[in-house]
Amino acid sequence: MSLKKFGRRRLLKNGYILQKAVARPAIEELINEFRAAYVAARLTRIGGDGDGGYMMPDDFDGISHCFSPGVSVTADFEEQLARDYGVKSFMADASVDNPPMSNPLFEFDKKFLGAYDDETFMTLNSWVTQKLGDQPGDDLVLQMDIEGAEFDVLIESSVELLSKFRMMVIEFHEMERIFERHGLPLVKALFRKIHSQFAIVHVHANNFYGLAECKGVEVPPLFEVSYLRRDRLEHVATDAAVSLPHPQDCANVPGNADVVMPDIWWRG
Repeated sequence: MSLKKFGRRRLLKNGYILQKAVARPAIEELINEFRAAYVAARLTRIGGDGDGGYMMPDDFDGISHCFSPGVSVTADFEEQLARDYGVKSFMADASVDNPPMSNPLFEFDKKFLGAYDDETFMTLNSWVTQKLGDQPGDDLVLQMDIEGAEFDVLIESSVELLSKFRMMVIEFHEMERIFERHGLPLVKALFRKIHSQFAIVHVHANNFYGLAECKGVEVPPLFEVSYLRRDRLEHVATDAAVSLPHPQDCANVPGNADVVMPDIWWRG
């Protein structure tokens, strides 16, 4: 199935499931709420060019730790946090044995992040509590690219837990699910939960895929969202108009055509 056109069919493993696409007004309601959470802010790029680098709010003073589930072939994001800001990164991924580079400020767990605790999975709450206990401390960073498991993790995580993070950057996967009758309510509820405490300060479409389209509305199946907790906006918010792509944005896949976040998602 082409991602360009989403009708009544969505490919699942070796067959098809049939699901009625939602009406355009319902899709637009979610997008309008997403766009309303966007705030122009002073940004800085962390992690270098290409995949694994992100535009983040320039507000790192006082941050002590980063939680970074999903370990790829680079750790440039965590390395720059350690080098420039002295931030220790907790990293986790059951699919690898070690981070791609060593650093005294890296601590690794061979586990996946998920919605429950067992020998292979752990919840975000369990992980944070294990590493830092229940005592209040400095603000945290969450950098999460876990191939679709972000929905399980974020649904299980309480607002109180998420609010321990000053900033988060999350790559959302399979966002064409907003066109599905059962997918849209899940995504809408999850975004409402996050946006009650966090503002969007940047969005970047991953160009691994092109755009998915339904009823004249387009969405990148993969996109990265940089968040800042709302009580910190006074430190970095600007009066400038939001403009995408950002001059420091870089393509995730250099050989693929660039994908720009459609205007409806961010332009007021």
